[in-house]
Amino acid sequence: MSTTDTRLTFRYLSEPDTIAAGVTDMELCVDVMEETLRLVDDGDYRMGGPDGNSHGSMVTFPTEAAHDGMPLDGPHRRMMAMPAYLGGTFQTAGCKWYGSNMANRESGLPRSILMLTLSDKDTGAPLAHMSANLLSAYRTGAVPGVGARHLANPDARSVGIVAPGVMNRTTLEAFVAVRPELDTLKVAGRSRSSIDSFVEWVRREYPQFTTVTVVDSVEDAVRDSDLVTIAPTTPAGSANYVRIEKRWLKPGALVSLPADIMIDDELLHGARHVADFRGLYEAWSEEVPHPAHEHIGLHGMYLLDRIRSGDVRDEALENLPAIMSGQAEGRRTEDDIFLYSVGGMPVEDVAWGTVVYRRAMAEGIGTELLLWDTPALA
Repeated sequence: MSTTDTRLTFRYLSEPDTIAAGVTDMELCVDVMEETLRLVDDGDYRMGGPDGNSHGSMVTFPTEAAHDGMPLDGPHRRMMAMPAYLGGTFQTAGCKWYGSNMANRESGLPRSILMLTLSDKDTGAPLAHMSANLLSAYRTGAVPGVGARHLANPDARSVGIVAPGVMNRTTLEAFVAVRPELDTLKVAGRSRSSIDSFVEWVRREYPQFTTVTVVDSVEDAVRDSDLVTIAPTTPAGSANYVRIEKRWLKPGALVSLPADIMIDDELLHGARHVADFRGLYEAWSEEVPHPAHEHIGLHGMYLLDRIRSGDVRDEALENLPAIMSGQAEGRRTEDDIFLYSVGGMPVEDVAWGTVVYRRAMAEGIGTELLLWDTPALA
């Protein structure tokens, strides 16, 4: 008679554990994100929603509550679950869960606090439960790095930073990982303390930037920069989004846009528009009222709105994975300007979380926790 071992354990990884397991290895993370985008292009993945492309499911709160204790709406206040499965060498499923509240910063906490659960793809049994703030920050920054690898001019030397926060810190790490010859940096931001902290970090970690300049405006940061990354935190609504104009941009520039943005019509018709994965924005566009860009200010959403209104052709929004695979043409001339929309997908969390988990298992990092020896109900 055969017996079945029903004992289940999983690995808990604190934030220090994830650091020990390599979560901040940006060079590797860029490679993993490139592999992830190739798998997405091949269709070897699933996310939420009817088409398997949803960013996730979000809980928001009312401006006035009829029940004691219910949270009230506020800047970036939400709870969200982001599930996904990824094939290839990963073969895992997972879900990132987070709560976000801008008021957290008043208590010295990050705006968002994130956890990732990895699961066996067949049984659903947990493999790991881990801190995901760094994991999410690094996978988010690594995707612009993939864009810089495939879209930037080979002789790029200068970077313009708008909003020197966590997102642009990891983006700069990724830019350096794929373009180690970068040597000039301009930084624009709203808070002097965040600017000073960012500049101090750059001078300490990346002395290759022999010229570091603090500038007063978005325009100053963008002008003459080969690579640009714009990542402010803004309320919903196009009136609140950062605006850029074509006349500011250096011919051949790559502008990474992981946050809300507005552009002028010269840029709409005079630049190439590339999404990290177009299917993500198409799913979002079905989930929110139109114009969708007023609710989700990412550049890919703006392009889909303009496509829907007939202002540009459908092919105006290109797909980075297709460029990577050679199915679509990459840079045609050294003067091509690229606006690159970075949306963030749960498959990226699963990919980087799987790499961190496997290294933790190999090196004995983290704490093994018991789920059960035998399930009470089966």
